[in-house]
Amino acid sequence: MSRATAAETGALRRVVREGLPFLRARRRVLLRLTGWSLLEFGQTFVTGFAIARALDDGFLADAPTTGLVWLAVAAVAVVPALFAARGVFGGLADLVEPLRDGLVRRAVARALGAGLNRATAATTHSVSQVTHQSEIARDGWAGLTLATRGFVFTSAGALSGMATLSPRLLVVVLPPLLLGTALFLATLVPMGARQRAYLDLDEEFAAHAGQAAGALRDIAATGAAGPLGERTGNLTEQQTRASRSLARWSAVRVIALAVGERAPVVLLLAAAPWLLRSGVSTGALVGAFAYVTTALAPALNALLNALGTAGGRLVVVLDRFTGPAPLPPAPDPARTRRPAPAAGAGAELRAVTFAYGPHARPVLDGLDLVLEPGDHLAVVGPSGSGKSTLAAVLAGVTAPTAGEVHWLGRPAARWEPTDVRTLLPQQPYVFTGTLRDNLRYLRPDASHAEVAAAVAAIGLDTLAARLGGLDTPFDPRRLSRGECQLVALGRAHVAATPLLILDEATSHLDPAAEARAETALAARGATTVVIAHRLTSARRARRVLVMDGTRTDCGTPDELLSRSPLFRELAGHWAADLDRLPGA
Repeated sequence: MSRATAAETGALRRVVREGLPFLRARRRVLLRLTGWSLLEFGQTFVTGFAIARALDDGFLADAPTTGLVWLAVAAVAVVPALFAARGVFGGLADLVEPLRDGLVRRAVARALGAGLNRATAATTHSVSQVTHQSEIARDGWAGLTLATRGFVFTSAGALSGMATLSPRLLVVVLPPLLLGTALFLATLVPMGARQRAYLDLDEEFAAHAGQAAGALRDIAATGAAGPLGERTGNLTEQQTRASRSLARWSAVRVIALAVGERAPVVLLLAAAPWLLRSGVSTGALVGAFAYVTTALAPALNALLNALGTAGGRLVVVLDRFTGPAPLPPAPDPARTRRPAPAAGAGAELRAVTFAYGPHARPVLDGLDLVLEPGDHLAVVGPSGSGKSTLAAVLAGVTAPTAGEVHWLGRPAARWEPTDVRTLLPQQPYVFTGTLRDNLRYLRPDASHAEVAAAVAAIGLDTLAARLGGLDTPFDPRRLSRGECQLVALGRAHVAATPLLILDEATSHLDPAAEARAETALAARGATTVVIAHRLTSARRARRVLVMDGTRTDCGTPDELLSRSPLFRELAGHWAADLDRLPGA
């Protein structure tokens, strides 16, 4: 077995293993589907049988009235099948929608678990699973279920009808039907493996061609055209072989469809003299032709096409959802749920190093930082110096490569993060709802008085009046970026956690609004770290941390103005803000 075939077989096994419990949990839905499908079984059985009786007992026996009655029976048998379609689609929804919902829950749980456990950044992979891939699985599962159900009950009705008319009919029809189906099923795994191999080689060739096109001058200058041409030729040959292999298996699939669909009709025609001599009536023979052409062949075609298209995609997509998908871990009971009075520093970094890869240059390198309870630190530095990385590490959002982060004198891992720190990013989250709900987002039990105090302190009065009050639902799209930041600052005021980290959280506010918000938050007594957007934020802080790559300098604003060239340079860059400082 080739590696690609083994991978395809493994994917199928994983999907089946995790799919069986899903089906076992929905036995009632499957039984309902079976009940409605029995009406289609009956309609198929009656149609061929009634045609046979209409000929043998009616028209060929000079009894046209009897023949017309049997044809009327065949027509009436269609009516219950029409009602059955509504029940089938209702049952199908009960089988399909839970699959999609389960896949969405699994994708969300896996993304949240990965983000909380490994502090990984959000990617489009989980978004694709929640939207596009779950819809592919939903549609594929619906199509495959309909085709399989239709084939099972339609073929059962047709074969039962032929057995009732004459068992000899089955001797002619069953062998090619089973052979064609088995041959088609045998192509599924190798066909899927060849499709994967062809796509992999296609992607590899495209990447190679793109690199070569972007380096034509270097190739000509270094004389590398020979090795490059050889590599291109090898990839082309591999892709050609993969394409031919895929074409061969496609030809096998066409043969399988022909054997399963067309051969029964041909064999019935060829065996007609023998069947008539063996006692099979003309009506039974015509009824068998009706069974094969109007029931068996269409049902088999629908099933095999569904298996070849939706089935293949379904296995590939569902395999991406297999494996454990634990929900984000529940808070550890050993963690302190309510911060006790600080016995140590408000926050502390101990020899913290952080790099974005094992061979990447560190952004933070052995950084030691102690913030006393109620301390107020501003962090400044040029773009790309690691200020936001420092905020993420200090907030526990990103785990350090080395070193330790402590909050309130204990390792950060021992705390429930939202009980200890509030992190406000530059682009805060504001949701559809009331302003009161948004302000109490981090602390749902906050009183009306605490919310009102935050509104007054942060300066949200004007926004609240424009929205129609604290309890009027609003659309976040009605808010400017500065107003969104004000809402987030009010939220931090209500939360009142011991550690507050502002990562350019006032960048869209004017200096006066920024000063009011930062002063109000500092008055809460929390240990405050501000990633400064203006020099005014640095001048309001008790201490300033200057970051220049892995080099840092910490001191009061006046100390840094006298000894730090970078801080003086930043002060000059922010000179416009100095004019607004009291006493400047």
